[in-house]
Amino acid sequence: MGGTQDVERPAGGLELIDVHKVYGQGGVAVHALRGVTLRVAPGEMLAVMGPSGSGKSTLMNIIGCLDRPTSGIYRIAGEEVGVKTDDELARLRNRRLGFVFQNYNLLPQLTALQNVELPLVYQGVRPARRREAALRALRAVGLEHRLHHRPAELSGGQQQRVAVARAIVTEPDVILADEPTGSLDSASGAEILAMFQALHRAGRTLVLVTHSEEVALHCERIVRLQDGRVVNDEPVPADRRRRAAPPGGDAA
Repeated sequence: MGGTQDVERPAGGLELIDVHKVYGQGGVAVHALRGVTLRVAPGEMLAVMGPSGSGKSTLMNIIGCLDRPTSGIYRIAGEEVGVKTDDELARLRNRRLGFVFQNYNLLPQLTALQNVELPLVYQGVRPARRREAALRALRAVGLEHRLHHRPAELSGGQQQRVAVARAIVTEPDVILADEPTGSLDSASGAEILAMFQALHRAGRTLVLVTHSEEVALHCERIVRLQDGRVVNDEPVPADRRRRAAPPGGDAA
């Protein structure tokens, strides 16, 4: 990951206490989350698993400050989300969180460099500083030679690396990844997992939603959801944990 080193840095932890999320009312109410209590330590790398309809997407939307709990408490880096206005929530999301999605969510009309700059545009960062930070992020994911290519001119793996660069350009405390290798071949998926593990070693907090047990085993801990509840929460034993290696490296 461009020489990312193992260093200590401030990182945000997450805390959910008895979180419920209900969509609709009365007889058509859907209870997506039913009393989820979950703590993610600063710098931890966590996988969230569960079948379709288990509440994974709802949980990620709440963790990502894209939705609010119906009841319960959610804190990110000690800040309680439920008491914030929409504008405060947007600022918190932009400052503390980075997102990586299965389908990349890149704007097709923009170059790789311009896509990575976008979060800094929203922060009001000056153009020269935006460009410098975006260049640094793209170098970190090995795409400095694709700065001016648009998404259609990049492979799936390259598009996801642009998405990772966009996620880290603001230097967020927490990175949320929703099925980040789901659209990739095994080699490209291994590259993305290697990047995530490098970010983890650098002190970032990472939460990955995945259907893949193999992907989950690259994390320190696996939380399993079913019917909106946490049904299992266990660390990944050291002898089972996978280590992804960048191209040319050896994976354990």
